[in-house]
Amino acid sequence: MTKGGTEVTYSIVGYCEKEQAWGVAVQSKFLAVGSAVPFAKAGVGAVATQSFANTTYGPDGLRMIEQGASADEVLRRLTEADEGRADRQVGIIDAAGKSATFTGEGCNDWAGGIAGKHFAAQGNILVDGNTVKEMARVFESTQGPLAERLLRALAAGQAAGGDSRGMQSAALLVVKEGGGYGGFNDRYIDLRVDDHPSPIEELERIYQLHTLYLQPSKPEEIKPIDDALESELMDKLLALGYRGDFADAFRTYLHTENFEMREQEDRAIDTRVLAYIRSQ
Repeated sequence: MTKGGTEVTYSIVGYCEKEQAWGVAVQSKFLAVGSAVPFAKAGVGAVATQSFANTTYGPDGLRMIEQGASADEVLRRLTEADEGRADRQVGIIDAAGKSATFTGEGCNDWAGGIAGKHFAAQGNILVDGNTVKEMARVFESTQGPLAERLLRALAAGQAAGGDSRGMQSAALLVVKEGGGYGGFNDRYIDLRVDDHPSPIEELERIYQLHTLYLQPSKPEEIKPIDDALESELMDKLLALGYRGDFADAFRTYLHTENFEMREQEDRAIDTRVLAYIRSQ
């Protein structure tokens, strides 16, 4: 029998040396898992606290890392000081990318974790251990941004069996210095699906929207606007209710749709913005 308030959860914490980013991805048969499990701070590390979650593990663990403790030392200190440690599960990644994971003997089967290079994967009340094994395998074998590696690992865990009670919520938190909106904080990606029948798929959809709205264009995504494309776009803008000359109408459209991060100069357009406007 599960204990009341148990975070029936699997998660992965990770680090990318190239991006200098730390993050957590988590899925659970639990409402709004993103409000309880993930903690991270740029230049410091990331913590996922779950099972009968002790949410003080997040801020306390990050503070210990900031003071110079390694992931292993933080794990030892947190659990030794916690009388309820038998019911806890936690994954930690420190500033250097070293990892640690802990599963108390009171966590409900299947429960366990794997700590590897730049990641720690863990889960409880899983169908079996393949969920954690697949998360580890996919994270280690996947290239690309940390957020995408974490999401792919989470999806692989679900495909391998996942939570034995099903799905309800998921979250993705990635931090890096100055990565937040406007560069004012470190919350580069902070996305949650609080209640959904397919939370990982929904989280992936929202992540794609995040990249569209809040990440700048890549060089290969920039296309010149020739006369034919300008005419096509102007027709579309008029149909959508935008008036004025092309430059003014197009700028107003971009700002109305929150595409400021993908606004180009010198008669150019982001190809993802082009696909979006064509779809309207």
